[in-house]
Amino acid sequence: MAVTTSSDWSFPPCINCKNIILKPKICYCCNTLPFLSNIFLNSRTLLVAKSSSCSSPVLEEKSQKKTTKNSQIVELDLEQIQDYSTTNGTTSTCLPDSKDLNGLICNLLKDPQTQGIVYDYYEKAKGNKDFRPEKSTLKLLIRYLVNSNKWSSIFSLSKDLRTMQVLPDSSTCCRLISSCMKSRKFKIVNSFLELFIIVDQEISVLAFDSAMKGYNKLHMYSCSVILYEKMRSAGLVLDPGCYCSIMEAHSQIGNCDKVVALFEEFESKKVESTPYYAQIYKNLCESLGKSRRAFEALEYFRDMTKKGIQEDHSFYSILICGFASIREVKMAEELLDEAEGKKMLRDPALFLKLVLRYIEEECMEKTLDVVATMTRVRIRVSDCIFCAIVNGFSRKRGLRAAIKVYEDLTSQGCEPGQVTFASVLNLYCRLGLYSKAEMVFSEMEQKGFDKCVVAYSSMIAMYGKTGRPKDAMKLVAKMKERGCQPNVWVYNALLDIHGKVLNLRQVEKIWKEMKRRKIFPDRVSYTSIISAYSKAREFDKCLIYYQEFTLNGGRLDRAMAGIMVGVFSKMNRVEELISLLQNMKREGTELDGRLQRSALNSLRDAGLQIQAKWLQESFGAT
Repeated sequence: MAVTTSSDWSFPPCINCKNIILKPKICYCCNTLPFLSNIFLNSRTLLVAKSSSCSSPVLEEKSQKKTTKNSQIVELDLEQIQDYSTTNGTTSTCLPDSKDLNGLICNLLKDPQTQGIVYDYYEKAKGNKDFRPEKSTLKLLIRYLVNSNKWSSIFSLSKDLRTMQVLPDSSTCCRLISSCMKSRKFKIVNSFLELFIIVDQEISVLAFDSAMKGYNKLHMYSCSVILYEKMRSAGLVLDPGCYCSIMEAHSQIGNCDKVVALFEEFESKKVESTPYYAQIYKNLCESLGKSRRAFEALEYFRDMTKKGIQEDHSFYSILICGFASIREVKMAEELLDEAEGKKMLRDPALFLKLVLRYIEEECMEKTLDVVATMTRVRIRVSDCIFCAIVNGFSRKRGLRAAIKVYEDLTSQGCEPGQVTFASVLNLYCRLGLYSKAEMVFSEMEQKGFDKCVVAYSSMIAMYGKTGRPKDAMKLVAKMKERGCQPNVWVYNALLDIHGKVLNLRQVEKIWKEMKRRKIFPDRVSYTSIISAYSKAREFDKCLIYYQEFTLNGGRLDRAMAGIMVGVFSKMNRVEELISLLQNMKREGTELDGRLQRSALNSLRDAGLQIQAKWLQESFGAT
């Protein structure tokens, strides 16, 4: 098939020579024929290319189909076009006018089959000095480039628009900025914003607002502040949307005074009505609440309602949380009742904030009142709130009180989640109610919470206390089968279990598995393994692990110090014993009577009376 060629306007042919029928609408190959632009401006015109190198059945098959009424079929011989395009070795430079070019580009963009060549056509069209893309052309072109993720072409387009001093409509500009922000194309955003400032300040304000909103969604609040300063320096007048965006940015940064100043500036403009009014007040109240200025936030909120601006549930959430954070529980309760009366209690976060405040104030019964309020307004008691109440009672009222609250809340229909189950399981284990602990663990498995490492570690520790090492190992195997990898707590429990029964082979195996899985042992791990070897009177092993512990930056506690005093005393390692006792004295670690006597006897047997006297003075007489 002969392909039309031209140095100015060349595109791949649209007719496939392999008898594959392509949709023949718009197959354009040459700009040197002015009449082609008129063909393309008629959307009902069908352009069919004819060439001696193509098999005829394609054209015959197409001719058998009925054409639509009022449609035209223009048959072009591509070889003749090529001959017409190049005469005597020179290329014709006849170009369509700007209006025809805009219409042609729009028609190409409207057809999915020709969109792929449209940007090349646009690049050629720029060669016409009279060419100026119209708003409709730019709208379709930008939409195509954005959907195709052709960001380099979009950046090049910004330079072209700067040169030609033309812009698309405002909605297209805002959508373009938003799309670039979503794709993190900040360089392109800055390029277009600079262009908008030069060409159209009204569009600039809308575009800057879109950019600030994009930065805020990405939590890049400092970039929003930079854009705001750029607007100020360019002399742009902020609209309500810009005030809303910049106030949100300063609120998130923690610039409460700046938020108040921006609000006062906005108020001074006396804007009669704007859909951004409620959001502007919300940003103000939220900033004041975070800055522990809840009473000021309440005043602005009352002011807003007097102006007839509709409040929503988020205002009450902001105010209640603000008063709870400054320990003004009474005001928080009054607002809670007010919001309940207006049916504006929808945010579970405010209930969690109240529960935590009541726990800090030791008003434990009021946490149950919060649950009652949530039940009345039909908000589910979340796992976080349930767990906070149970753990609060555990700390303030004791383990049994926490268990009772848990059982009462579950009887009222509150459903515990994984965190609450794990906490209650730990409580049962600490109380020695092992059968109930196993019931809770079984219930967790039935509800699908079978990958909770905390629960597994509690159960393994319980099996250790009850002398069931085989059950502990089976549970670890089941844990691994379920894709839940043991952590250092689980390994510590296993080391303690096997260490107590002097199963040193298993202890060593567990330790090597920890190293292989790159689970770094903590102080409890070292204490457990050193204690196991100390009971087995393998003191050399104790020294090896203790040296490893100190080299890794481990700090002594009473348990570790007590074990090593016994080890050094039994091995007559007087220098290490004295060094250890000095470290204990320096860090304020106490020494029990039995180990103190052992250390004292070791020093006396070595003839170190002065050191023995120092030991008695430092840790007291035994």
